[in-house]
Amino acid sequence: MCRSIKTLRGAEQASDADIEAAALQFVRKLSGFRQPSRANAEAFEAAVKEISAVSKRMLATLPPVTPKARPADSAQSARKSRAASARPK
Repeated sequence: MCRSIKTLRGAEQASDADIEAAALQFVRKLSGFRQPSRANAEAFEAAVKEISAVSKRMLATLPPVTPKARPADSAQSARKSRAASARPK
């Protein structure tokens, strides 16, 4: 269900749609519902709205990402390591 969550804090500012999609994924994961029943729809939608608002405030207060502050991409690091070890000495 939440395997494809992407990092929203980066060089570019996250769009409202991206933040809302992440909040929706989070609420789905917490609730265990992909789609709430009619009885739960109001609480589900309210949670998505509140989490979106909190996320926007948090992203707005974090310092900008610099290349040094970003975590290394593990796939990219692995490629660099393999390339370095394959070089003739």
